[in-house]
Amino acid sequence: MQSHKLSDAIHILTYVEIFGRTQSKRAVAVPGSGEGRNVDLSSVSIASSVESNPALVRRLMSALSKAGLLTTRAGSAEPRLARPIAQISVLDVYKAIGDGERFLKVDDKTNPACIVGGNIQGALNDVYDRVQADAEARMAATSLGSIVDDILRRQKVKDFLAKQ
Repeated sequence: MQSHKLSDAIHILTYVEIFGRTQSKRAVAVPGSGEGRNVDLSSVSIASSVESNPALVRRLMSALSKAGLLTTRAGSAEPRLARPIAQISVLDVYKAIGDGERFLKVDDKTNPACIVGGNIQGALNDVYDRVQADAEARMAATSLGSIVDDILRRQKVKDFLAKQ
């Protein structure tokens, strides 16, 4: 079963960036949010967007904070990114919330007396190592800034179509 932790952590950071812009009025407008609107950046509000529970959001925010990607203060619902969004890569987030797990895992319980069972682990480990390296290189090359830009572009299209 695949974990949604990476997706949820990216969701949290982009939510904080997009709605933090509105809060601090650093951006002219956030499509669909209403310019100048006070936006709730609490774990409850973020959890509503993620469609998860606030405890999970707080755990992920804690991991992101420990990794130096997010700043939070106890008792304050004002999280902020610890560095510019363009300087945070998907790989940074992956490493922040990762528990050392790889994308693909080889079954370690195969029959060593079988030609396939005795060799499949080594063969697949080589392939999976290359897949992991390729994925991490791609994540390192993808900034959260590009994801935020894509989200805002998609919302503009939705807003335009809704007016038609």
